[in-house]
Amino acid sequence: MRFLFVFVFFLFFGCSLKNYTHQRSAIVLIKSPKLRYNDIGYIRHDDDDAVELQLYSAGAAVEKFYIEEKICIDEGCIDKSDFNAKYLNASYDKDILREILLHRPIFGGKNMEKTAQGFEQRLKTDKYDILYRVKNGGEVFFKDRKNGIIVKLKPTGE
Repeated sequence: MRFLFVFVFFLFFGCSLKNYTHQRSAIVLIKSPKLRYNDIGYIRHDDDDAVELQLYSAGAAVEKFYIEEKICIDEGCIDKSDFNAKYLNASYDKDILREILLHRPIFGGKNMEKTAQGFEQRLKTDKYDILYRVKNGGEVFFKDRKNGIIVKLKPTGE
């Protein structure tokens, strides 16, 4: 009987538990017209580009973003472009949140300049005015002056 229970448990739940190969904690600041957050977060990802951002406030989980083909949040899963239109900016590249969380260049590396500390991108159009900076130590700064959007990731030192 015990064997049957264990078998059924792993059959139904074993595949749904994601094993991430990379995990780090960071102080996360996200500010947009519809998102406001400033506390500890955990960023997990695997080698297949699945990313999870778990946000905490006062030690309690308050939100989770799971990014793969779509972006899943507590409200459900939505297309990346729809997520950007609702929470960030419709003119952003659909993978911008994933790229920021993974410390990768945005907009296909457009206007990227290597610096002694990492890289920087300045992107300006009539729809956005972005400064994006990634430092080798894991610190990330994204600011869109035109749309009032800021994303900062600062490693906690774990």
